[in-house]
Amino acid sequence: IKDEESGYNKNLFCIPKHYEDDLERVFIPHGLILDRTERLARDIMQEMGSHHIVALCVLKGGYKFFADLLDHIKVLNQNSDKSVPITVDFVRMKSYC
Repeated sequence: IKDEESGYNKNLFCIPKHYEDDLERVFIPHGLILDRTERLARDIMQEMGSHHIVALCVLKGGYKFFADLLDHIKVLNQNSDKSVPITVDFVRMKSYC
């Protein structure tokens, strides 16, 4: 996102009441995030081919994205002519620095 990007007016979205006074604009709509997550899942499945996938989630902030990504991967895996094994694991970081 460029610095001069103005984003979208918050009135175009359903904003939870407890965030209304804290937000001025929305820069990335939820639908766009979901679309890019699905695209990433397709790219992963295409690149991994028939290899075993090991998915590692960094807790705590990445859990929702991780779950959405895995949901898309599972759907693609179920609708494929061959099933790719997926192993899921979690790691918690003490610090990101």
